[in-house]
Amino acid sequence: MPRALVVGIDEYPGSPLFGCVADATRMARLLERHEDGAVNFHVSLQRHVREKAVLRDLITELFSGEGELAVFYFSGHGMLSDTGGVIVTPDYRPGEEGITMDYILNLANRSAFINKVIILDCCHSGAMGTPAVMNNGATMLANGVTILTASRYFEPAMERNGQGIFTKLVAEALEGGAADLGGHVTPGSIYSYVDKALGYWGQRPVFKTNISRFVSLRKVNPPVPLKELQSIVQHFNRPDALLQLNPSYEHTSETADANNVRIFQQLQSLYRAGLLEPVEEDYMYWTAMRSKSCRLTRLGRYYWQLIADNRI
Repeated sequence: MPRALVVGIDEYPGSPLFGCVADATRMARLLERHEDGAVNFHVSLQRHVREKAVLRDLITELFSGEGELAVFYFSGHGMLSDTGGVIVTPDYRPGEEGITMDYILNLANRSAFINKVIILDCCHSGAMGTPAVMNNGATMLANGVTILTASRYFEPAMERNGQGIFTKLVAEALEGGAADLGGHVTPGSIYSYVDKALGYWGQRPVFKTNISRFVSLRKVNPPVPLKELQSIVQHFNRPDALLQLNPSYEHTSETADANNVRIFQQLQSLYRAGLLEPVEEDYMYWTAMRSKSCRLTRLGRYYWQLIADNRI
């Protein structure tokens, strides 16, 4: 089973935060189960970790062993030291502020897990895997490692209304905002979702990866049921084919045919997902009632080929 270590720390002496524990709790809930309730990750939720040694042991345990996927999420303070980025623990002191990002990356690089995903919502989190920071040289990403951070190495990570701006968007992406037509949410689609939404804020997310294929972090109910999506190759014998409709496809028509009405319902679902479009009309209703044609969009032709190649 995939495993995830989710850490949120608010209680820093002299410099408390207010949304990290809540953000970690939300992330843990989303990772534990898919939208349909099926078990997803085995999650270790750690709130109020106070000691560097304890957190270091938890991270070491996460990346030990082997399996398909391990995820580390951290929300708390981050800083830059002379040797690079650091996630800060409440027992910080000069020269011992917390756990270096290089240490975490080294654990992930050496881990036997096939895929390792690190998600950081802290200031200067973009220092994770950044070679230009303070002459940091230990930055190579091994195969299967993905990093998603709230900000670039020189930027803060903002809280707003009691929650991290970055984690709020990551959570929305996991809830379905970044899902593909199969309902899968990947680190890449999360980054795309966050990147667009953060256009007006003073921080930019960072995405770094060395993978051969994207891994799904969560599955939500797809906008088009699988059988309806696969029906695309039944309705269109070629990706560039036109499908001629007539009033028998529309259930309100006097000539409505039950089988055609069922097909039209599938076509409407594909239309709402952006997979097909009317050729000469603005709406599918008039396409049927006026005996016009519909065709696949570029996205529809892409999915047609995936289905035809038995990849979906």
